Order: sequence, then C-alpha cells, then structure tokens
Amino acid sequence: MDQQNGDGGGAGQVQWGKLPGNTLYYGDNLFVLKEYVRRESVDLVYLDPPFNSNATYNVLFAEQGGARSPAQVKAFKDTWEWDIEAAHAYQETVQAGGPISQALQAFRLLLRDSAMMAYLAMMAPRLVALHRVLKPTGSLYLHCDPTASHYLKLLLDAVFGPAQFRNEIVWRRYGTHNDVGQGSRRYGRVHDVLLFYVRGAAPTWQQVFTPLDPAYVAGEYRTVEEGTGRRYSTSPLTGPGGEAKGNPVYEWNGHTRAWRYSQQTMQRLHDEGRLYYSRTGYPRQKLYLDESKGVPAQDVWDDISSLSGTHSERMGYPTQKPQALLERIIQASSNPGDVVLDPFCGCGTAIEAAQKLGRRWIGIDITHLAISLIKLRLRDRYGDAAQYTVVGEPVDLDGAAPLARENPYQFQWWALGLVGARPAQQYQKKGADQGIDGRLYFHDQGPNGKTKQIILSVKGGKTGPDHVRDLLGVLQSQGADIGVLITLQPPTQPMRAAAASAEFYHSPGWGQNYPRVQLLTVADLLTGKRIDYPPAAQTNVTYKKAPKAKVGAAQVALPTFPGA
Repeated sequence: MDQQNGDGGGAGQVQWGKLPGNTLYYGDNLFVLKEYVRRESVDLVYLDPPFNSNATYNVLFAEQGGARSPAQVKAFKDTWEWDIEAAHAYQETVQAGGPISQALQAFRLLLRDSAMMAYLAMMAPRLVALHRVLKPTGSLYLHCDPTASHYLKLLLDAVFGPAQFRNEIVWRRYGTHNDVGQGSRRYGRVHDVLLFYVRGAAPTWQQVFTPLDPAYVAGEYRTVEEGTGRRYSTSPLTGPGGEAKGNPVYEWNGHTRAWRYSQQTMQRLHDEGRLYYSRTGYPRQKLYLDESKGVPAQDVWDDISSLSGTHSERMGYPTQKPQALLERIIQASSNPGDVVLDPFCGCGTAIEAAQKLGRRWIGIDITHLAISLIKLRLRDRYGDAAQYTVVGEPVDLDGAAPLARENPYQFQWWALGLVGARPAQQYQKKGADQGIDGRLYFHDQGPNGKTKQIILSVKGGKTGPDHVRDLLGVLQSQGADIGVLITLQPPTQPMRAAAASAEFYHSPGWGQNYPRVQLLTVADLLTGKRIDYPPAAQTNVTYKKAPKAKVGAAQVALPTFPGA
C-alpha cells in the first residue's frame, strides 16, 4: 500500500502518522493497527469480520491441500483458504508464544489445514493488535455467528484473559428462517452472537434499556390518573429486609412499618401526588409509564430486526447491520468524545452511529469500494458536519498508477468512487459485465420521471479509439443515455473524435444538451472535474441515500477534533 495522503468531508491533507479520529484508513487492518493506531488510544472496538457462514460444515472443516499464492481477503466474498498467507500468519503468532500461541496450536490439532483454521489463524494476530490499542477502560464486541463463535471465544480468552469476558449476547436477527425441514434436519438459524470482552477491571459502562413489552404494559399499567390521564402502576413502600436492614420505622397514615424512605421523602411524595392509598389508607408508590426507562438490556436482543427492503437505512450492502444495534453498543460502552474503532468497517454503520452519538471514530477497510460508500453515506447524512480524513487513497497520478498496475479491481472501485458510481457487478469482482464497470442513474424530470442511465468504463492501461467505440456499442445495446470512459492516460485525438461522433443527449427536463460519450482522466477527477449530466444534487439516485440527520435537542452535538 502506497503511503499516500487523502481527504474527505472537508478535512485537509495530513501526513501519514498516528492520527486521532475521525479517520478512514484504506488498507489491511493488521498493518494499520500496528503502524498507525496508538497503544491504549481506543475506547471501544466493534468488529464484524467476514466469514462464510453459509458454507457447509464439510467445506469449512475439510483439509485443503496444495500451496496457493498469497492473497488478501477479498471484499464481499467471505471465504478463507489455508494458503501461504494463512500458514505465515499461523507461524508468526505461534512463535510469539503465550496463551494465544497455545490456543492456535490446539486448534491446529483439531482442525488441521481447513478453512476454519485459516480463519482463526488470520483473526488471532488481529485480536492481539486490537487488545493493544484498547484503553484499560475499553471494551470489544466481536460480531459473529454460531459457526465460529465458540472458537473465537477461546481466542478472545487467550488474548484478553477469561476473567475479562462479560457476555455472549444473542441477537435474534430473524423471526423465522427458511433453512429448516426434512432436508436440512436442523432447527431454524435465526441469531448472531456478539462476544463482549473488556480490557480492564473498570470498563466504561452506561446501562441501556429496552422498551417494555406491550403485554406487560397492558397488564401492569392499567390505572389512569384522574386529571392528568397518565398511566401508572404501584410499588410497595415497605423497606426490603425490614428494620434489620436499617429501614426507618414510623407511622404513616395509621400504618406502622419499616419503610423504604424517610418521613421527609414520604411527605414529598405525598405532596407531589405520587402516593396511592388503598381503602385502609395503606400507601403504595405510583410508577408512571411515561417516566419508565424500560427494561435493563439483557443478553438476548430480540427487539432489533435485521434490515430488509422496507428499511430506509438499507443501502444494499450485503453484510449491513442495523444502526440501532451499533447505537446500543456505543451508548453502553463509551462516552461522548470517546474513540470507536471498526477494523472491518464495510459500509460504515458503526462509523455513522459513532458520528451521530458524538464519538470520534476510526474505520479501516481493505477495499476502496467500502471507503467510497462510507464517504457518500456521511455526506448524505451529515453534509459538512462530518469532518474526517481518509488515509491511503491515491491523491495524484503517482499514487493512482501503482494501484492500477498492482490491483486493477481496487483501482476500478476507487475511480468509480470519485464520481459516486456503483460497480456494475455490485460488490463482486468483474464477471460477464459486457464491458460495463459502473453505473449511475438519474431522473431527468423529477422523482416521478423515467430513470435514466449512465454507463461507465474504467481503463488503467493503454487506451485507444476502439475503447470509445466499444462504449458507444454498449450504450446502444443497453439503452443508456450517457457513457463515460475513465482513463489513467490522457485520451488521444482519435479517441476524442470518436467520442464527439456520438453527439449529445438532450435533457427534456433542463432543456440542455450533454455529450453522449464523455472522456475523463484520473487527473481530471482529482482536480474536481465531474461527469456532465443533469444536476446530480437533484437527480442522482445511484446510491440509496441515508436520511438526513435531524437537527434538534435529541441529536448530540458533534465535537471538532484536531487533525480529524
């Protein structure tokens, strides 16, 4: 990875180094954690590492023979293989010694050279690195499923110590799941697991609450107070354990008991109308429904559903988690201004939740597609209020050229991100794409108008007029309205002539003409030039945008941080 600078969300250029949040890093999280995140600088870690939980067990645990070339974990393809890279990670961790070494060696005896062993070998050094960056008051939540949760728990025991385990949280993400029946011979799998560990003896903690069950409310809060219309239930006022526990004994309204409160407090509750009296004059305390915080959260979370097509926050990202899930974690285990880190940040749900709740954040991902998607998400949700830095992205041709040469797919995703386009093969590697690398959509005559399409092709190598003619052919076959060729090299005169021959797309909504085939270089994009089409701020519907953050008393003020 080239040591390049990056910018985002209105932040300025910064040099590589140990940066505070808010920062997005492009690169391998193990490298970033070791080199650019300070020891004991993070308050909360949430990670949802990729894993192929849909694979059958005989695939996950089967031995894999033969040497494979080293390869980074590919985005959105949650597969792991026992290859040279996995073997190297295993050897380095084992040679470092300690409990984590012993745990991996035990797993190797059981799992041998399987995909599961490769997954654990790659996760082990990352968990060690995450433990290093956590503050003594910090916490870690590892999101996984029952396929690997028992192995990961043992790894976390080895890294943090068994005494630092707090909870195995069960998140019921589905009501039912269509994977049962005679053929599967198993119960429906409807939950994920969150393994909750802490670094030290006094972790940051705020009790969070879940809503009261409607059936409980209907049964317990039956009484409506006259005059106010407030619903309430009642609670005994006798002191637990009686006089032996130090509760004051006195007469109140003809009843002598060991009471929970002092006489002064009882008088105040009476004056405020917060006491209910039976026919005999015996008092009970009123508990109002509108003052209830709910129920303290337990270790089974069944009140947050997974995202479906009906959820407004859904972006189409295959592993996206609901923001409410991350907000609960962040509210419980951090304070405003604390640093939240997500080393597999994907589409950025943890990042957005941290931003909303006034925390600093650090996100790391190994794909430019994820980084671009997070930038769009923050822009659409918070506009200029989201100030952050992107580290590791090319900012000039000297950075873009090596990326195009060494990793064409990352170059393609990065270039498409510069214009806010979606990859043609959504979140997957290039396949039978008919020469289409990306797409943009827009409505030329308002939200009820016909959807228009822009086709994009990205070329990191040598280009010529044939590429322009190919793009024009794709436009015609796809019925698209505008085609854009993004190139690393400047276009030749024959290429410009071929593009000009395509003439114009006429916008009926705006009454203007736009070049039907447009040629943009990476240098053009880095200097701010963009695709010429009907105003994107009003018409671009390529990505489903996150709703704008509401400004009001309920929104936490977002702090400003040096270098962020």
